[in-house]
Amino acid sequence: MSHLANLPAILETGEIRPPATAEPGFIPSSATARELRAGIELGGSSLEERVPFSLSPDADRWAELREGAHGVHWSDAARRASIADYVVLVAPLAVLGEGLVLADGDAAAPGTRFADSAEDALRMLRRLHGEGGALTAGEALASAPVAVDRLAIIGVANEPARDRVREMLRSAGLTTKVAVYPPWFQPREA
Repeated sequence: MSHLANLPAILETGEIRPPATAEPGFIPSSATARELRAGIELGGSSLEERVPFSLSPDADRWAELREGAHGVHWSDAARRASIADYVVLVAPLAVLGEGLVLADGDAAAPGTRFADSAEDALRMLRRLHGEGGALTAGEALASAPVAVDRLAIIGVANEPARDRVREMLRSAGLTTKVAVYPPWFQPREA
């Protein structure tokens, strides 16, 4: 997930960069959350030096954002932003490159377990899938920037956002599929 305001910089560089090296733009996470992630090392780099992806389009943190960005993870800017101003960037795990690490929960939370080999990652995914929706808690952490042309799809909330993103992609010479899928942008049903 990213804010539309960040998309021009992403498209200009042609890659999704880790928070530590991305051009500052719209920052939905709180300073506290960023500091915590910067202080946690994983495989020779901090969490802020990895590109995070949710394992599900209904991820817990994304659901928090859709439901008003309450809590310590979110900035005041995130609380004020319209959920329709976000995009969901979807990439298959296979394109996230070598050094990919999976987390079975928030990577910065105590007790989170990690998988850094293909066998362990597959085992973790099977376990999470078998736990009835536990994929919503996990993260995939790429160790290097992820090329935009490797994205499978960009999900948006409505047609105006789709048109805007398509124009940005066209200007960047990219043909990534853009789909309007409102359920990804609505609060979870209780």
